[in-house]
Amino acid sequence: MSRAAADLPEDPAELRRFAAALAAEVHAKTLLIEKPKMQLAMLRRARFGRSSEKLDRDIEQLELLIGDMEESDAERQAQSEAAGSDASSSTPKKPSVRAPLPDHLPLETIVHDAPCVCPTCGGTKFGRVGADEREVLEYVPSHFKRVRHVRPKMSCRACETIVQAPMPSLPIEKGRPGPALLAHVLVSKYCDHLPLYRQSDIYAREGVEIDRSVMAGWVGHMAALLEPLVERIARHVRAGAALHADDTPVPVLDPGRGRTKTGRLWAAVRDERPYGSTAPPAAFYLYSADRKSERAHALLKDCRGHLHADGYAGFGGLYEADPKTGAPAPLIEVARWAHARRKIYDVHVATKSPAAAEALETIARLFAIEAEIRGKAPAERAAARRERAIPILDELRAFFDATLAKISGKSDFARAIRYATSRWTALTRYIDDGRLEMSNNAAERAIRPLALGRKNYLFAGSDEGGRRAAIIYTLIETARLNDTDPEAWLADILARIAEHPINRIDDLLPWKWRKETPQAIAA
Repeated sequence: MSRAAADLPEDPAELRRFAAALAAEVHAKTLLIEKPKMQLAMLRRARFGRSSEKLDRDIEQLELLIGDMEESDAERQAQSEAAGSDASSSTPKKPSVRAPLPDHLPLETIVHDAPCVCPTCGGTKFGRVGADEREVLEYVPSHFKRVRHVRPKMSCRACETIVQAPMPSLPIEKGRPGPALLAHVLVSKYCDHLPLYRQSDIYAREGVEIDRSVMAGWVGHMAALLEPLVERIARHVRAGAALHADDTPVPVLDPGRGRTKTGRLWAAVRDERPYGSTAPPAAFYLYSADRKSERAHALLKDCRGHLHADGYAGFGGLYEADPKTGAPAPLIEVARWAHARRKIYDVHVATKSPAAAEALETIARLFAIEAEIRGKAPAERAAARRERAIPILDELRAFFDATLAKISGKSDFARAIRYATSRWTALTRYIDDGRLEMSNNAAERAIRPLALGRKNYLFAGSDEGGRRAAIIYTLIETARLNDTDPEAWLADILARIAEHPINRIDDLLPWKWRKETPQAIAA
């Protein structure tokens, strides 16, 4: 008998009162869980309207809270069931609605044979009348294996010529790691944010000793091997007519000074899905040791069209015509409403200003229009903006001008308003071109994994380490943008890229690989 059952009252009346109290408690706990669930759903729906840093932090906190409460609820339910059927039978339970398990998973069937002797009469002859089936989802831990390549040598009986199959190419010539292992190391570090020394500890628990320095050598080899593919992705990104760009700081070891310095990882993203284009999305990363304007120019060299970016002055030269040759500006600025909104939001949080709240509500109406027209053709998006967004923008600009005349010019709110009005042309450029966006969310999403990795790594080992990170991030994030499993894709191309013709490098791009080798994705 369980301890919980032993503590139950023996009197039937007291037992019923205990069950009723338990049912009331469970109902109250259920209501308590539902409230943060509703808050979480509201935050997710409002993602377009708040800064990603604050929103993500709120979502993470709510998810932790809900998870903890659901664990407590499950623990109480288990304790109630362990107490016996009398106490748990009156407890209201939610109907169980389980989604079917994915069909692509491998299926293992276990047949549990019925007893060979009838428990009622002792008979031994049975006839089958049916079967009950139940599927459960199980996890098989990843494991290592040895692959032995055997190439028999054969002698021709007629001429004694020795024939032998060639050795399959390996990503590291004469090396020990196979392509799947190399792909796993890369994805674990740059996608799952596990530094190499942690991976070494994990593998050691499975009885496989791989020194961190050995894996570091593997990563260096792979960066060199995969660089031509990265260059091809960079050309595809730069050919886009409307790009997104951003950068983030990266602490880098600086042994000469005994501390870290600040490098930069830059991201350029081509994502035309919001206006219904079939061009594959892609992200290209570039590392630099500083934030000089020439770094931004190196990221976007040969680009033509529109650029969604923040107000960093280093991008400024890309929006200006060449004074020597008279050549037009290579890029046209599209400013980020998220930045303009964030400054007003900060004022509202600090001062609870009704005017700031009104501005935020007006900007939210603009974002709501964008949510409704996402995925539609450029002409349809532009028409909807001219009809619905222009009146709101006129209202907002008039509100800004009137508010500036009433408040102190040195206040934070005035500075926030001037930030928006000084960039008004760039902020409203999206109205007449359906290919443009109000925000720079594509670049911010591309930067977010770098911030997560930075928390785990603390710093990069060197400028070369930053450059290698940019190479692998380009591959992994581009695969993810195309709904391709980066580990499966890397494992396949690493097995082939060493002997793949350089003039057919496009065949290995994530969006081409997915279409031509669907069986690899399923595997």
